[in-house]
Amino acid sequence: MTTKTQLAVIGAGPGGYAAAFLAADLGMKVTLIDLEKNPGGVCLHRGCIPSKAYLHVAKLLNETKEATKWGIDFGKPKIDLDKLRDFKNRTVAKLTGGTGQLTKQRKINYIQGRASFLSSSKLIVERVDGTKEELEFEKAILATGSIPSKIPGLSIDSPRVMDSTDALELENIPKDFLIVGGGVIGMEMGSIYAALGSKVTVVEMLPALLPGADKDLVNVFQKSIESKFERILLKTKVAKLEDTGKKIRIKLEGDNLEEDTLEFDKALIAIGRTPVTKGLGLENTNIKLTERGFVKVNGKRQTDDANIYAIGDIVEGPMLAHKASSEGKVAVESIAGNKVAFEPAAIPGVVYTDPEVAWAGLTEAEAKQKGIKVKVARFPWAASGRAVTMDRNDGLTKLIIEPETERILGVGIVGPGAGELIAEGTLAVEMAALAKDVALTIHAHPTLSETIMESAEVFFGQATHLYRPKRR
Repeated sequence: MTTKTQLAVIGAGPGGYAAAFLAADLGMKVTLIDLEKNPGGVCLHRGCIPSKAYLHVAKLLNETKEATKWGIDFGKPKIDLDKLRDFKNRTVAKLTGGTGQLTKQRKINYIQGRASFLSSSKLIVERVDGTKEELEFEKAILATGSIPSKIPGLSIDSPRVMDSTDALELENIPKDFLIVGGGVIGMEMGSIYAALGSKVTVVEMLPALLPGADKDLVNVFQKSIESKFERILLKTKVAKLEDTGKKIRIKLEGDNLEEDTLEFDKALIAIGRTPVTKGLGLENTNIKLTERGFVKVNGKRQTDDANIYAIGDIVEGPMLAHKASSEGKVAVESIAGNKVAFEPAAIPGVVYTDPEVAWAGLTEAEAKQKGIKVKVARFPWAASGRAVTMDRNDGLTKLIIEPETERILGVGIVGPGAGELIAEGTLAVEMAALAKDVALTIHAHPTLSETIMESAEVFFGQATHLYRPKRR
């Protein structure tokens, strides 16, 4: 059987379903294809959403411990893993059920199955029920996302070795838990398991946690996380990984190691993600890949095949849901004939730990690497009335400012709620706001958002709650 559609979207993650929804809103006939029952992709089903549900609980557990300092003792919490998993599953079901309903409301043809290209205008779709059909399209958007990366030579088939998808199932709470990789996924999953009672050890081959974030932000985060984790081993490599039948044994390589062999109940491999481009029949199209395996696209997210666009994790750039959604909308606007390009001045990145770490635009490290002259204005949360009332005065807000124009090029924040606060910083960078614009914008008092305003005031040497005269 052969059917026709104006637009075929392959992959229903935050990029794919955002693209499909906008296309339908613009009057296009849309077919959306994905293996899941409802749209959502990795983000809703096995990533962003379930992890944030658990991180919310982890934060609550940490706060109940901290409350003893304020004269409140809740006692030792009792953790019901079945109920906790049910909370996560209900959260996922509610949101994916919502995307399913939105798909029906927009009269999108949703096919639960796997698609691959037969040509630059035709797909073969294998439905989950075993049936097949051919789908002719005028335009297509490829949004197949990514999967957890594996370590060459260290990937072993063991129920004690997990990727992020396995870890989110939360089958049990291992006493000793190893995390290989000190990036965003490793830190978020480590925070969850540590709060639930695991002794967490992190092994990271680079000299710092959270690669990509500025050192001063990471320092605040690491100081807090060190008290919750058993060990953080930087500049350290896992040389060997084996299942002994009872434990996971690892052999380490690195400087100043007290022990080079350790054993754990379970291990999580969290070294990043790999774009999904295999098994899609790309060889039957004019699509080209980069040396790193990403799909080549232009500013409109159009591939070397004029009929096919690509968005999200399969193209270069940060593997973030909101980046994929934005790209999807650009691709659809291009297909609709509008003059558009994906040229964001800032894509916010957030680590949803406690404290949270967030940044947008140019980082201080990038400025130094690229030889861009900047001035950095920092406002420590110890001078924030709201932070002090929360007993969380270890945070920091910083602005990266172009000296000649006083334009804000980047923003970095570490502290509770940094992921929410970064939106103002992203807007400031995107609209090319000046430090004076932010300084003159009245912020409610007392709030954490004031730290952004006062960071701008620091640049001028006029911060109300911090005496730091401007250098002449």
